[in-house]
Amino acid sequence: MISRTETISLSALHADAVRTLSSWEAPDPEQDLLRHDYLAHLDARADGVWRSCRPAHITASALVVDAEHGRVLLTLHPKVGRWLQLGGHCEPEDTTLAAAALREAREESGISEGLALVGEGPAKLDRHAVRCAGKDQPENTHLDVQYLIVAPADAVAQISEESLDLRWFPWDGLPTDTDASVRRLTELARITLS
Repeated sequence: MISRTETISLSALHADAVRTLSSWEAPDPEQDLLRHDYLAHLDARADGVWRSCRPAHITASALVVDAEHGRVLLTLHPKVGRWLQLGGHCEPEDTTLAAAALREAREESGISEGLALVGEGPAKLDRHAVRCAGKDQPENTHLDVQYLIVAPADAVAQISEESLDLRWFPWDGLPTDTDASVRRLTELARITLS
């Protein structure tokens, strides 16, 4: 059962998601279509930011870039088995999507201080099917809102229990099995920060 505090927080997060996506200027027609799909999802589902919302829910992620803007921090995801940006499900304490992305970045990178969002909104959106409830459960859809975050110069990343591995990769040295979505997000970061 969701407590009154969690309900208020979820309502704040839902409202922020609508505000964030309504005001975000998509860089191209494909991203704008996703933006409208996300907004339609939120309009239809008051619980649309919560992992229990099926068959889809909003998630927040962040590509962490080093202070010199030459490398990205990726996690080897235990369920997916691939190198991904940091991120995941929104939690009751998150009042904004940006705060959810920052929290996930702190938790999964071990960098507790000095992470800074780039820009005032998301970098891009990505919709993908996952089995976040387990391999024996039906797929659901993550409506991922992706941010760019810069780490402080003295950042020391530490692997968390949510990862099989955690490493810095240069722009042109991503692992060979990195999926197209992470490659697009990395290229966007490279352009944005150069």
